[in-house]
Amino acid sequence: MRASAPRPGRAAANAAASLAFASAAISLYWTLGGTAWLDSVGGAVEELARERSVPAVAAGALTVILKCAAGLLALALVRPAWSRAIGRGRLLLAGTLASGVLILWGGANVIIGGLVLLDVIVPTEAVDEYALRAHVLVWDMWFVLWGAALASAVVRVRGERH
Repeated sequence: MRASAPRPGRAAANAAASLAFASAAISLYWTLGGTAWLDSVGGAVEELARERSVPAVAAGALTVILKCAAGLLALALVRPAWSRAIGRGRLLLAGTLASGVLILWGGANVIIGGLVLLDVIVPTEAVDEYALRAHVLVWDMWFVLWGAALASAVVRVRGERH
């Protein structure tokens, strides 16, 4: 029995899905009341997660759902049955938009945060440098890497013959 050839973009799609699901798991942990690393997020998101109000939990749940949907989108790109059911064109468009949002959001925050840490930009208010470093080096960079993996999957799947 001959093994089937790997589908283009599978590794990139799996990487994007892994990053999405891992991010969703962390958000779920915080939504359910976990506090480890929460101080590395800082600002309004940290305050909201610590608040434990119904709107705060609802916002956390929505975040988890959106991140899981993004993970499923990445997997759908390289699974023929899912692609046929949803529509290849729709998946490619959704993947393109999602990767663009992830790269732009994460990239802008990495650049701006980096400029603040380097004192090129001086904010008018005090900055939580611990949280800002975590955003530049971990949280926002995570979005950039996730978006790049998803974009790579989209490009490779788009290039495959049908």
